[in-house]
Amino acid sequence: MSNREEKKAQFKAGNKKNPLLRILLFVTVVAVAGVGGWWFAAADGNDARYPQVSASDGRIELPLAQVSDGRAHFFSYEEGGATIDFFVLKSRDGVVRAAFDTCDVCFRERKGYRQEGDFMICNNCGQQFISEKINEVKGGCNPAPLNRKISGDRLVIATADLAGGGHYFRD
Repeated sequence: MSNREEKKAQFKAGNKKNPLLRILLFVTVVAVAGVGGWWFAAADGNDARYPQVSASDGRIELPLAQVSDGRAHFFSYEEGGATIDFFVLKSRDGVVRAAFDTCDVCFRERKGYRQEGDFMICNNCGQQFISEKINEVKGGCNPAPLNRKISGDRLVIATADLAGGGHYFRD
C-alpha cells in the first residue's frame, strides 16, 4: 500500500467515527439554542404560549374566515401583567364560540385544553366537552365562557371581558 493510499484509508476510517460526533454536536447545539431561546423569552417577560392579539378601541377583532374552519384557534392577550389565553372555534352547529383556555377547577395547573374532533379536552383532568356547549354551559371543568359578538366579517371580543378572566392566569 502506497503512502497516499494509507493516508486515504486512515482518513476514511476516521470519518466512520465522525457521524456519531456530528450527531452529538448537532444535539448539543439544538439544546443550547432551545435553552437560549427560552431564556430570552423569559427575560423579555413574554409568557405567551399562543399567537398574541392586540386591542384597538377596547376590543380585539379576528377575521371570521380565520376561525371558521372547525378547529380551535388559540390566542394570548396581555392584560395587567398577565398573559390571558383563550380559544375560538366554530362548532358543527355553525356558531363561533370563545372561551378562556382554562376552567374554574383546573386553572391553577395552567394546562388548558386541546381539541379532539368535536370535543375540547381538559389537559389536566381529561374531561371532554362537546364544542356545541362552549359558552352555554359554565362552571366546573367546562371551558370558562368568553363573551364575543360578530360584527360583519369579524369576531369581536371586548378587552374588558378578557380582563374579567385575568384572575385565572395570575399567580
